[in-house]
Amino acid sequence: MLVPMDATPAPPPTGPGLLGAQVPIEDYAVLGDGHTCALVSRRGSVDWLCLPRFDSDACFAALLGTPDHGRWLLTVRDATEVTRRYRGDSFVLETTYRTARGAAVVTETMPLGDGRADLVRHLECTQGEVEVEHEWVARFGYGAVEPWVRHETDADGCDTLRAVAGPDSLVLRGDRLPRRVDHGYRDLLTLRAGESLELSLTWVHSWEPIPPRLSVPDQVDATAVVWGLWARGCTYDGPYREAVVRSLLVLRMLSDVTTGGIVAAPTTSLPEAFGGERNWDYRYCWLRDAALTLEALLEQGFRQEATLWRDWLARAVAGDPKDLQIMYRVDGGRRLPESHLEHLPGYAGSRPVRLGNAAVGQVQHDVLGEVMSALAMARDAGLAETADTWALQRVLVDDLAATWREPDRGIWEVRGDPQHFTHSKVMAWAALDRAVRAVEEHALPGPVERWRQVREEIRADVLEHGWSPELGTFVQHYGARHTDASLLQVVQVGFVPADGPHARATIAAVRAELEVAPGLLLRYRTERTDDGLPGAESPFLACSFWLADALARADDVDGATQVLDALVPLANDVGMLAEQYDPVRRRMVGNVPQALSHLALVRAAHSHDLAVRRASAVSGGVSR
Repeated sequence: MLVPMDATPAPPPTGPGLLGAQVPIEDYAVLGDGHTCALVSRRGSVDWLCLPRFDSDACFAALLGTPDHGRWLLTVRDATEVTRRYRGDSFVLETTYRTARGAAVVTETMPLGDGRADLVRHLECTQGEVEVEHEWVARFGYGAVEPWVRHETDADGCDTLRAVAGPDSLVLRGDRLPRRVDHGYRDLLTLRAGESLELSLTWVHSWEPIPPRLSVPDQVDATAVVWGLWARGCTYDGPYREAVVRSLLVLRMLSDVTTGGIVAAPTTSLPEAFGGERNWDYRYCWLRDAALTLEALLEQGFRQEATLWRDWLARAVAGDPKDLQIMYRVDGGRRLPESHLEHLPGYAGSRPVRLGNAAVGQVQHDVLGEVMSALAMARDAGLAETADTWALQRVLVDDLAATWREPDRGIWEVRGDPQHFTHSKVMAWAALDRAVRAVEEHALPGPVERWRQVREEIRADVLEHGWSPELGTFVQHYGARHTDASLLQVVQVGFVPADGPHARATIAAVRAELEVAPGLLLRYRTERTDDGLPGAESPFLACSFWLADALARADDVDGATQVLDALVPLANDVGMLAEQYDPVRRRMVGNVPQALSHLALVRAAHSHDLAVRRASAVSGGVSR
């Protein structure tokens, strides 16, 4: 039996778990409810959670500081073995702890579709006995605000802890609540085989009453079913299916189910280089990343998400095309001023910790190419255009047709001087190409002759200035003598034939310059690219998957297989990928889970599957 609430409070737990040692990025699993995400460490600490939205203030921010900046720990002490998995194709996380005296399983999730913001956790001792450590440190404002915490009784007559500060409140309920120790709430208890502890956390506006208590087992089961049913829509059945399905689930989790906005990652300021300043807030909706996410979902048969995102796009970018931004808030809001959180020490001392993103004001001509390519794929999949959505595309394409010759900041958002980036020009070509095809293949109205003319002007310009006959490759920007990994996308968008000499030569040049470990590519050499920041960075996972994708499109099945076989195992034990990977330290680097990494995995696996089918058809005597 559990100790009753009126028992003598347990002494505060001690030991290395409370010292705030930095948890490796790859040790985090993620939970999500379609509006926000929680990061949970292997040891059972919720170290990052923004409520109620992805871009809300964090109430647990230990990820970027210490436990004093907020966390929710539920763990088994003295565990000699910790294993975890998601239940089937869902975001119901099951973590098994084994000690010398017993074993226990923690099951946790963020329920879907209840119109609330909840996180539920259930710990059961399955063998022998275990010592359970529970710590709840609620902090608002990214760890800066210690709330007023009081005991309240909910509508069911259950005791609760309610933390209140300004408009926010967190409600903790459970079979047994922790007691106040210093500036947090802690408990230490022993469970024996068959005994369990059930807890739930709910965000609610501070002026609202406490909502009804949830049935934790029912919410866990229902959430697993909903995720599993969605995942069944995946059409991929190749050798990387487990990684593809998990990546698709991540992409769906990063998509707001109400607004349709797709965030790049649920975290901010996880560093690209430990101890450096290449730290960015990714909790916003980049048009580029979202469009590429849409393409990955569409290739696997998910059409509903395309409609939701297209409607979000129409609302977000409505207005003068000259006011087009490269990113927006989840609800389509435009204000993302960059500021620093001085009270947080940063992950592994990596500062500054940033809110917002100054790149919002940059001009990046490639963005519309990704957007138009995704919308073209949606049309080809049968998603009908409305008069408003096509009118919006016409206006944006017309504006790009008039401005594509101007330099920009490029896909990597360099903070140095603008350049005529080859990738940006190629994607401008792609935007015009998809507009032309919309008229030719879908009978949509538009100035097709003028668009064709501009498309050919861009193509000629790129071949004259973006291709180096001397080096035999496309180069990063006009006049450069080096590459960057974005050039692999000239293959993806069809600017040149995937199996032609331009594509093959560029793939080889990119690998020669940027591949630093098998299959792992840098975005670019920082010593050759003025990105406005000091220091170097690790290989970029999306670029690495682009390499596999390009090889597959060029019908180099063996090469693509080798790259995928090197990259897919880099995901952590529950299938999460960060932005970058350090092959020397064998550590994940950057924000996690990163949409761009996961979507690139999905698309590379899809291209690989198509290449295998083509090769099989040829060997079987069937013409392509």
